[in-house]
Amino acid sequence: MVELNLMFFAVAIPAVIFAGISKGGFGSGVAFASSSILALILDPGQALALMLPILMVIDLATLRPYWKRWSWPDARLLMLGAVPGVVLGALLYRATDEDLLRLLIGGISVGFVIWHVAQTRGWVRGFANRLPPPAGLFAGMVAGFTSFVSHAGGPPAAVYLLSQRLTKTEFQATTVLVFWVINIAKFVPYAYLGMFTLQTAWADLLLTPFAILGAWLGVRAHWMMSERLFFGIAYVLLTLTGTKLIWDALT
Repeated sequence: MVELNLMFFAVAIPAVIFAGISKGGFGSGVAFASSSILALILDPGQALALMLPILMVIDLATLRPYWKRWSWPDARLLMLGAVPGVVLGALLYRATDEDLLRLLIGGISVGFVIWHVAQTRGWVRGFANRLPPPAGLFAGMVAGFTSFVSHAGGPPAAVYLLSQRLTKTEFQATTVLVFWVINIAKFVPYAYLGMFTLQTAWADLLLTPFAILGAWLGVRAHWMMSERLFFGIAYVLLTLTGTKLIWDALT
């Protein structure tokens, strides 16, 4: 049961606004922090199910400002690759338990921060050349899988897109389009697996205005806010929530 009490809204409202800002202005790369945050107070499956309709609302709110500004060849590769990734994620979900989901969400959260630190310190170098089309299909498959199990498809998609030397707006518009399609693809298996409930639907309805607010702020932050500040806050949140989820899963 999702209890719609003061504690729930104190955590869920900032998480949803944060997801909107991330998806609306910063390429969706850290929007999955919202799922990690919600998984601290909800069962992981409930957190994922609650966030999916919210993410779909944010997708719709951010499509118009970036309409046709995307790189269609790159978007197409990622979307084609995502389909088998979503199927794989659905199969894993049926065979797993809540602690394994916590471990996956927490591990992806902390792993993403470690990857960023490694790049910043020069331990891992970016790709000197554009990655070939097969790499786009593979990145899409990984994005589809990680998106299904933790709404964390942004990082693998970003690795491929960054290698394509897109402009800031092309990158953002491409991620908006790709994850709009991926989230639609996830909705059917989520429903089939029984992840949605009347409680999550009611919570989504109450949180939708905050999702739209976050998307609106994100589109404006895309042009005005320092990326360094935004991602700095996001990395702290991912480290704290990811570590807590890993601890809960193992103890």
